[in-house]
Amino acid sequence: MTQSPAKKSFFNRNVDLMNGPIFKSLFVFMLPILVSCLFQQLYNTVDTMIVGNVLGDTALAAIGACGAIYELLVGFGIGIGNGLAIVAARAYGAGDEDQLKQTVAGSIVIGIIASVVITLAGAAGLHPLLELLDTPAEILEDAYGYIIIIDLGVIVMFAYNLCAGLLRAIGNSFMPLVFLVLSSVLNVILDLWFIAVLGMGVAGAGVATVISQGVSVALCILYVFRSARLLLPGKKHFHVESRLYWELFSQSISMGLMSSIVSAGSVVLQYGINGLGTLVIAGHTAARKLFAFTDMPLTAMASACSTYVSQNYGANHPDRVRRGMRDIYLYSVVVAVAAVLLMAAGAEWMVKLVSGSSEPVVLENGARYLVWNAPFYAVLGMLLSTRYALQSMGEKVLPLLSSVIEFLGKIVFVLLFIPRFEYNAVILCEPVIWCFMTIELLIAYRHDSFVFPKMKK
Repeated sequence: MTQSPAKKSFFNRNVDLMNGPIFKSLFVFMLPILVSCLFQQLYNTVDTMIVGNVLGDTALAAIGACGAIYELLVGFGIGIGNGLAIVAARAYGAGDEDQLKQTVAGSIVIGIIASVVITLAGAAGLHPLLELLDTPAEILEDAYGYIIIIDLGVIVMFAYNLCAGLLRAIGNSFMPLVFLVLSSVLNVILDLWFIAVLGMGVAGAGVATVISQGVSVALCILYVFRSARLLLPGKKHFHVESRLYWELFSQSISMGLMSSIVSAGSVVLQYGINGLGTLVIAGHTAARKLFAFTDMPLTAMASACSTYVSQNYGANHPDRVRRGMRDIYLYSVVVAVAAVLLMAAGAEWMVKLVSGSSEPVVLENGARYLVWNAPFYAVLGMLLSTRYALQSMGEKVLPLLSSVIEFLGKIVFVLLFIPRFEYNAVILCEPVIWCFMTIELLIAYRHDSFVFPKMKK
């Protein structure tokens, strides 16, 4: 299989991550992922802004109350998709076209099964879970109406992330961006129509999100058939050998469990937040939406890191992995400095823009969350990139352990600190836990035998 970075068409052009300047290639590959993340988050933030400004603080709190459950549902599916894409990137890096096609075939089978399981589990347990989380009675039904629609659309969201992940696995991060931009514009239009014109309430935001992402799936599939046939498996490729199926299954479940454990910790934390009242929930919801935007330079680089390390692992280039990780760590520090300056200048204004609220509790809590979190972006960037790098080199247990640390840490904060320090404890919960997670992951990275082979005596 030819691994040339170039295609004659601009829209087909792949970035060569296995040769040439490291940070320049990483940055060029990361930029479309960053813009894709921005538009993907736009799905949720437009929902939040329209709901908050049209329907008010109570409706905004309804979406916020099920935000952690949203992450749990969608995060598991996305984690599985990312895990499958890692195996595809390794096959591409090794130059094995037949195995790449088998990987795609196995990914389709595993993805369909996983999506059906997630959807059925959500349909059976979402309402009891919202009650268990002590969701305020006045927003319970609105919260359920929104999250059940998201649950029914899990397979659509999984399909997009798998298609986008497979394209990135072969170095193409540009076309997933194009499809997502188009569907994001559609999402804005549908949000306004369903909520403001048709009066569908909070549920209209969920319907708009699922339909819009479905359009991006259709566009991705059409593009693969036309211009990325390298990813199209034949009938024979669905007869995947057991070893590859196990690698796909174990890698995808490892990343899926990692995402779900993190999200389960967020569900536990949401329980602590729900007990602080509707206005606190609304302020936290707005702050989290803004956090999800401002940490995107870190999450996009971590995603690029995953493909970069996977390809160079397949191509047996440990030196490029070492140098690339050093560059990514420095990049994380620069992002943290920029975040500190941004939050100091406009945190409260941004919270007001997203929430549409004039309540002091909403604005002050949301702004304080953003300002206190900003310096820890450097730690978060190291955490995400190191975890993705370890997973890309086939390590499954140690990255998963970092998620367990996060889950247990959030339980401790909910039981011990939030009852005493209230929302201040909510703000500091994740930054403190990030520090412990990063230490564990850096120790694991420094002891990885591929990146740091032991010198022979």
